[in-house]
Amino acid sequence: MGMGIAGLSMGALLFIFLPKKKEDRTQQPGSWLKAITGPFYVVFKNPQSILCGLIAGLLFVPTTIFDMVWGVRYLQEARGLDYASAVIHSATVPLGWIIGCPLLGFISDRLGRRKPVIIGGAVLLLACTAWVLFGPTGVLPRYTLGLLAGLGSGAAMLPYIVIKEANPPQFGGTATGVINFLNFTFSALLGPVFGWILRSLSGGAAQMKAEHYQMAFAPLLLGVAVAIVLTLLLKETGAAARTSTTVLRQEV
Repeated sequence: MGMGIAGLSMGALLFIFLPKKKEDRTQQPGSWLKAITGPFYVVFKNPQSILCGLIAGLLFVPTTIFDMVWGVRYLQEARGLDYASAVIHSATVPLGWIIGCPLLGFISDRLGRRKPVIIGGAVLLLACTAWVLFGPTGVLPRYTLGLLAGLGSGAAMLPYIVIKEANPPQFGGTATGVINFLNFTFSALLGPVFGWILRSLSGGAAQMKAEHYQMAFAPLLLGVAVAIVLTLLLKETGAAARTSTTVLRQEV
């Protein structure tokens, strides 16, 4: 309830302080429909938009489904942790987001490039997820894997920047909405799928074994690898790439 009240308060402040858009009285009757659908057409028509949505979704799934839905139970049943320890270990992943999202964004801005940072974060996420599923326990310091996995998954925020840079600036809000739609569609649709796979592999047993989780969630590794490949196909939109393009045009 407290968070709901805080959200309503922020909504009221936004309503008060956001600048009002002047009404366009020259707009022709019936053109309002085109004004609404036009931005979506432009954004969805751009292949870079679809690539951004796929990359973000594939990088988020290991954390939004594996960790946030099944993480605590996995750590209890497959790794033998007690409930309280499993909760703390699972909570380190969103803590890694808190660190990784601004840190990777800062690194990307400093480099002036998006793709190398996305690939680096994806490789880190791939390694951490593989270790969590198949690696030995007690080798790394406690909470390290969760923090690193969340940090690597923070690279999924960079496609949010790329999609805005790859589309006309006046459609920035639409582009953000589109990538959110594509991103969380992955989690919404794949969540029940992984639940069904786990139930099928375990035969409906009350307690599942480590091999059930490993077989069910191994495709997550393939998904992150696909995200890396898709990133290679993505057009670089960072400042360094734009500067080099401008210099090349001037030389020509």
